[in-house]
Amino acid sequence: MDMTSKVLDVKKLSVAYDTSLKTIQAVKGISFTINQGETLGLIGESGSGKTTTAMAILRLLQKPGRITSGEVILNNSTDLLTLSERELRKVRWTELALVTQGSMNSLNPTMRINKQIADGILAHREKQNRDELEEYIGNLLKMVGLPERVFSQYPHELSGGMKQRVCIAMAASLNPSLLIADEPTSALDVITQRIVAQTLMDIKERLNMSLLVIGHDIGLMAQLADRVAVMIDGVIVETGALQEVLTSPQHLYTQILVDAMPSIKRKKSLTSIDEQTRQKISKSLLKPFEVKEVTQGHWVAITQ
Repeated sequence: MDMTSKVLDVKKLSVAYDTSLKTIQAVKGISFTINQGETLGLIGESGSGKTTTAMAILRLLQKPGRITSGEVILNNSTDLLTLSERELRKVRWTELALVTQGSMNSLNPTMRINKQIADGILAHREKQNRDELEEYIGNLLKMVGLPERVFSQYPHELSGGMKQRVCIAMAASLNPSLLIADEPTSALDVITQRIVAQTLMDIKERLNMSLLVIGHDIGLMAQLADRVAVMIDGVIVETGALQEVLTSPQHLYTQILVDAMPSIKRKKSLTSIDEQTRQKISKSLLKPFEVKEVTQGHWVAITQ
């Protein structure tokens, strides 16, 4: 697996939301890379800026959100923040695809599954032989572990986990360089979460894609990610190889996340973050800080 080529290089990305009272800085100058064939897990609590980051990368931010600075370099060449909307439409789904949070609820209830997948493909590839297209869609569904009958079924005939796998197949249908999965296992039971996570890993390997997986479940990241980036209050406070971050967390917030991860080997009780500690972390991020490399590839934000 070649991990030397950067699929995505995010540099000093900042996003703000303008309200009638003030401007809220939701993402504050974050930087990270994703290499070819790699899975990066972006982890943090709700409201930390994870989904806003994904929407900014895809240039799908809804008003009043706006990108205030930064670069988003795709495949070492294209800065997505400089493209016109027409140019972006050519990139989305073909080079950069998204499985949104709750995407299984976005399927059209009046259309069969094969028609919904076909429409997405034909929007980018108008000249497509019908028989070849149907065969391709059938293979896609097999790739995500769905039986042949799903091809002609409606969304209401499928379970939540099956619908989520349909959405993964749709996102991967044009073989993008990078697939962004935002909370891909939310609202699913534990067994189905495992199936969906395995589906993501399988399709990544089959199509040689890279993944950006967004979530708050560090257990899920332990299953999926090669590296993790820990985010709080719009700031990435720690980045590194998964096992190193889990076994040797350097930032206080990362330590708290790791201590809250359930394990059958755990002898001590799970800990949670108290309000005083939470405020201490937030206040520290208001001060100037620098990102230092503590070991090779392991970076942490340190207040000056």
